[in-house]
Amino acid sequence: MNRRDTLKLMAAASVGIAVPGCTTDSLDRAADRVSAIGSADLAVRTPVALTQDEYRTVSLLVDYIIPADERSGSATDAGVPAFIDFVLEDSLTRTTELITPFRGGLALFERTCVERVSARFADADEQQRLEMLELVAYPEDIEPDLERLGAWFSTLRDLTASGFFSSRMGVEDLGYQGNTAYAWDGCPQESLDHLGVSYT
Repeated sequence: MNRRDTLKLMAAASVGIAVPGCTTDSLDRAADRVSAIGSADLAVRTPVALTQDEYRTVSLLVDYIIPADERSGSATDAGVPAFIDFVLEDSLTRTTELITPFRGGLALFERTCVERVSARFADADEQQRLEMLELVAYPEDIEPDLERLGAWFSTLRDLTASGFFSSRMGVEDLGYQGNTAYAWDGCPQESLDHLGVSYT
């Protein structure tokens, strides 16, 4: 199973429930907001919950989590950074405010980047970025002093999967057919015989 299939299962099973304080209601509103904005405007969208620098870093990170492939575009193509920014903004009206812990985790990520690869994530080269991601992307292998950072990255991964697979692009990637007719010939005769039942 590849990374995209794994993320697809995570999102399909429970879209965003793993994110504390993030409800399906707020995720639905976020998906609707991103759809209303339109993909053409997302690239120039002014973030509300995040600073421009934070938004830029998040945009880079989500594309490492869900890159473009032969099936569909990347997380940023689906408007995931705008989705995340809206979920964070929307959390201000909920019992659990997500902006402060999310931004704190992002700041810790940037500090760790400087310590480990001598550059902020957006300024690092490809090899440095991959080296940094190796440190936080696999919870079972994370160093003890990076556990908090690993937990933050897991939250980012959950939000990315939720944003992508609730977007039009993500729904098409899932192959969701909607309310379409399905031709079914009924229960196989072998199964009917086993149960001792029939249609007549």
